[in-house]
Amino acid sequence: MVLPSTTERPFGALLTAMVTPMTPDGAIDLKASVKLAKKLVDDGNDGLVLSGTTGESPVTHAPEKAELVAAVTEAVGDRAAVLAGAGSNDTAHAIRMAEQAAEAGADGLLVVSPYYSRPTQEGLLRHFTAVADATDLPVMLYDIPGRAGVRIAPETFVRIAEHPRIVANKDATGDVWSAAQLIEATGLAWYSGDDGLLLPFLSVGGAGIVSVSAHVVGAQYADVVRHWDAGDHAGALAAFRRVMPVVGALNGAGAQAVMTKAALQAQGVLEHRTLRLPNVAASDHEVATLRAVLTAAGLLPRSATPMSPPELPDEATVIVGHPAIVTPG
Repeated sequence: MVLPSTTERPFGALLTAMVTPMTPDGAIDLKASVKLAKKLVDDGNDGLVLSGTTGESPVTHAPEKAELVAAVTEAVGDRAAVLAGAGSNDTAHAIRMAEQAAEAGADGLLVVSPYYSRPTQEGLLRHFTAVADATDLPVMLYDIPGRAGVRIAPETFVRIAEHPRIVANKDATGDVWSAAQLIEATGLAWYSGDDGLLLPFLSVGGAGIVSVSAHVVGAQYADVVRHWDAGDHAGALAAFRRVMPVVGALNGAGAQAVMTKAALQAQGVLEHRTLRLPNVAASDHEVATLRAVLTAAGLLPRSATPMSPPELPDEATVIVGHPAIVTPG
């Protein structure tokens, strides 16, 4: 990684939680993944997060994750930080994921709170410590109580921030006031995990964002950060207002991987928008609405022929291990 690392921004300012491109039969498409990674870095991303929720981590498997990290790191690792998801509600499994990511060449780890089991704060502390101890890679925690079922308490953040390799947090709580307090209390780099809160987080000392919408409006997000860093807050706000409709279109239904793959296919970045169950492909109506937003934002030519519904399996949901089982979106 050639990206200058600072305490304030150990992974840069703009990162994208990258979708995982797949072939029509549901296999991970490494060629398309490399193409997408290069496009995102060209758009101004400082880093990429692989095998997170947007990357369909729950339905991809250990060898696939390792191959993805290796391929993307080889393609863009000299220009951007490559972080690998190492999230599990089984600490031993998370440790194995972290070790595998390090062996594959990742620059850092994204470690989400153990989900569903709702551990105590002491359990969270021990989990994060064990994963951070497993490798020499810097760690970004991921606090997302809406999905994990538990929130990392302020006192837990203060304790865990003492770990030398835990350097950042991705905050998907939506609580900017708490973020402001914890940035000061912990010294951790604080990244917004909500595409709509980049500016509020920057205003209270945040480092930047781990974005989904930056798949489509990465250059515009980079403009927001550039204006902000130059002290041009009005310019940052104007740039952010240009991305707001796209943020809503990609995130409104909470199905970021679904809508992002549809958007990237509409733009010609991805050939297929295959997903693995339990995600299902966007409906024709959802795709038409999305295309209208992208066209209005100048991200699709107004004269473009509307995308006809693709035949299966392009619009398919695949159960991996059963390639013949394909369901329409």
